[in-house]
Amino acid sequence: MTGEAYMAESGKNKLFIKRNSSPFLAVLSAEGIVPKLLWTRRMGNGDVLTAQQWMNGRVLMPKEMPSKQVAGLLKKIHTSDPLLFMLKRLGKKPVSTDQILKQLVDRAKGREQTKALREAILFLQKMAGQAEYEKKAVCHSDINHNNWLLDKDGKSLYLVDWDQAVIADPAMDLAMLLYWYVDEDNWEEWLNLYGWSLNDSLHLRLVWHMIAATLRFMFWHQEHAEMKKIILFEKDLLWLNEYAAKITC
Repeated sequence: MTGEAYMAESGKNKLFIKRNSSPFLAVLSAEGIVPKLLWTRRMGNGDVLTAQQWMNGRVLMPKEMPSKQVAGLLKKIHTSDPLLFMLKRLGKKPVSTDQILKQLVDRAKGREQTKALREAILFLQKMAGQAEYEKKAVCHSDINHNNWLLDKDGKSLYLVDWDQAVIADPAMDLAMLLYWYVDEDNWEEWLNLYGWSLNDSLHLRLVWHMIAATLRFMFWHQEHAEMKKIILFEKDLLWLNEYAAKITC
């Protein structure tokens, strides 16, 4: 659809070809987070093609997202020094809650200022300081089940589509996964699989990043005139505002 990704086939051999991928792909491949990178070539027109091993498999289903395998791969990503080093070399700088808030406030300008939007921004402003976390890590920032690929044997799990990667609080990724895919009663159990304990501080960070992510996705769908998605995210925002009020009262 974007003209950036292709399948190349010769006999029984298949490759996944992408145009102008980030150099970050090489480190992701070396860490076993994406399918193996086989080669990189610069074309005459300046484009850079990358070829990855073709993988026969499938995307994860929503009900599979709370698995120990997902928790383990996320922990590996968030604690990877090579990933962090490379992303910094590529010019990425750690993102604070204040910076995320400023980006959202700027994007909110010129939009209809609904009660839900105003309340969400107010909460983010009020709690940005308390939700800040010093130990930043590489975050994917779009933990949708469609970005998780499982090979046909069910042994190797990959996380793909790294175009929006940032250096931020790991709670950015965890918040999306927990809110979208894990029953609240099971949050503590899932976080134990990941290696963290659910306390008041983490709970606040998760809610803060849930609201920030919901605004980000809602703005994106508004900009692309996708009304059905906008309505869903607005409903999410209403619920999250009520939830945030309960945990901070």
